[in-house]
Amino acid sequence: MERIITLLREKNHYLEKFHEVNEQELLRFDAGDFGNVEVFYGTRDKILDLIRVIDDLLSEENERHAGSTASCSPGQKAEIERILKSKDGWVTRILAQDLNVISWIEKEKSNIIRELQSVRKGRKAMKGYRSGETSRTLDEKA
Repeated sequence: MERIITLLREKNHYLEKFHEVNEQELLRFDAGDFGNVEVFYGTRDKILDLIRVIDDLLSEENERHAGSTASCSPGQKAEIERILKSKDGWVTRILAQDLNVISWIEKEKSNIIRELQSVRKGRKAMKGYRSGETSRTLDEKA
């Protein structure tokens, strides 16, 4: 049972790290810095991979203890409940952060699309000002 408690604590540790990574990146987004997005997503993926490994180990431990007649002590049960409640808190905070991350990225994506459309309109306007004779003359001299 101690192994399960240790794994649950480890999972919470990585959920906390995930939360910290999100928080740091949200501060960058707030400052208008989106240059770290690829690294940000890579870091998140690595943390999620570690959490998946821990979940697999927890499943193995649960299967091992499922057939066992040994039960956990009231202290262990209280500790597991406390850890699971903490995990739920981390997950709730992370979900709220992820909504903010998605919102920031969508806003920035919209800004980039508007900028690209503006550049395209500017290019069309510049083409409209060109006269065929002047451009040929300039090309011949070059």
